[in-house]
Amino acid sequence: MNTIRSPYTFRGGIHPAYNKELAAGAAIRELPMPARLVVPMSQHLGAPAKPVVKVGDTVKSGQLIGEQNGFISAAVHAPAGGKVAAIENTVSASGRACLAVVIETDGSAERQTMPALKAWRGVDRKELAARIGEAGVVGMGGAGFPTRVKLSPPSDKPIDTVILNGAECEPYLTADHRMMIERAGEISVGAEIIRHVLGAKCLRVAIEDNKPDAIAAMEKAFAEMDGDVAVTVLKTSYPQGSEKQQIYSVTGREVPRGGLPMDVGCVVENVSTAYAVWDAVLNGEPLTRRVISVTGDAVSEPSNLLAPCGTLYADLVAACGGIKGKAAKIISGGPMMGFAVGSLDVPTGKTASGLLLLSASRVTAFTSQACISCGRCVDACPMRLAPAELSQFIEADDIEGAEGIALMDCIECGSCAFVCPARRPLVHHMRRGKAAVMAKRAAAKRG
Repeated sequence: MNTIRSPYTFRGGIHPAYNKELAAGAAIRELPMPARLVVPMSQHLGAPAKPVVKVGDTVKSGQLIGEQNGFISAAVHAPAGGKVAAIENTVSASGRACLAVVIETDGSAERQTMPALKAWRGVDRKELAARIGEAGVVGMGGAGFPTRVKLSPPSDKPIDTVILNGAECEPYLTADHRMMIERAGEISVGAEIIRHVLGAKCLRVAIEDNKPDAIAAMEKAFAEMDGDVAVTVLKTSYPQGSEKQQIYSVTGREVPRGGLPMDVGCVVENVSTAYAVWDAVLNGEPLTRRVISVTGDAVSEPSNLLAPCGTLYADLVAACGGIKGKAAKIISGGPMMGFAVGSLDVPTGKTASGLLLLSASRVTAFTSQACISCGRCVDACPMRLAPAELSQFIEADDIEGAEGIALMDCIECGSCAFVCPARRPLVHHMRRGKAAVMAKRAAAKRG
């Protein structure tokens, strides 16, 4: 195993103030089990899980409560033992309504797990992928793509390189950073399981150069691993953690427009996902909790909390000493790709990497102006799009025109809006346009 400083840097990108010092030094601590959990059936990309419990049932920690409901879907398990108090709609962090199982926890230590596969190297690769799916493991870097699907590429798309994503380029967030420092050994085993399942020759651990302590911890953890393994140090640049940009930064390969990482022989998995894979395979534990950064200048004690999925944001804030002064804005996730929320009565899920509370001094009020055609958004866009032109098509309700100039390639990273001097709501336009395209495609499928 060696360490490589990457010679590649993706085009575009920005350099916002990262503000990671607020929580980067805060060791992971376990959140006391809340009295009530609201466990969403949609904690992943694709079809929501289908509840397999009913109101009044008593459940054990780790018990299946939502079954996979389609190829692109993921199982959901109870994060704690208790009684099912309700099955009802809730509002997710993105603002969308979703079904949730409400559990009144009882403090029971009894857990329901799957058989541990300690000798995993001798287990059939398809069986390992199935175990990871049975455990409900999904991508924990943001998108929540079911890991089982990523580990089952078509036979005509062989994977030669696994990239372990430790970039965590989003400002303020430090959950993955702490995981690499404190759980490096487990992450390395999870990464090796992923490489084994895919039959990949190369394994690259991608970390930005602003995390020297994480680089050192991962170097030590991967030092004895056999084969073509390297820690790849990347230039700090947002959005370095985005799949396609990271593939280029690590390998120099460009994913074709409209293509997928497997089209260039790569699979990218988040470091926290690798930890969940380790836990599912070696311990038989389903994915029911994750580390979340609760940070910002309006929280009393910025922290990295290991919390059960379904914890309300209010319980996270209370565990961090409450709000300091007044929070002018609350964001689920980071400031670039997160969603503003109007209430702390919002449940966490498998993709909830952070909760950001900002005072008025960190929030800028502005009025959007007309585009001045300066081209800064074009320079910043890591996908080589023309955000200003796309925005104007969408404002004119010319969705077909926007689709024709690659609207669906937008990754909603926010780089364009960050540099726009006219303060155009470019990301909101892109999301509206993409939603219209998806609705049109769905209607066409229904005939």
